[in-house]
Amino acid sequence: MGALRPWHIAVLVVVLILLFGAKRLPDAARGLGRSMRILKAETKGLADDDVNAKADAQHERQPLPKSEDGRPSTVDPVERVRDK
Repeated sequence: MGALRPWHIAVLVVVLILLFGAKRLPDAARGLGRSMRILKAETKGLADDDVNAKADAQHERQPLPKSEDGRPSTVDPVERVRDK
């Protein structure tokens, strides 16, 4: 039980041909193959991004320039806007 036998495959092929028709089956297989290639490329791209992010995180960070009193200089994150 549970083993895939040749007659299981034959029944599956007959059901697929009845559902989709002989003309649409190659197009469906082609679309499935194209989708699998895209999925594989995207997952490989995500893995490459993770490797690049780890490499960037390992670089030494530059310290902030110090002001005259010895503290790190800061900048306002948002420019203030005045109404006219």
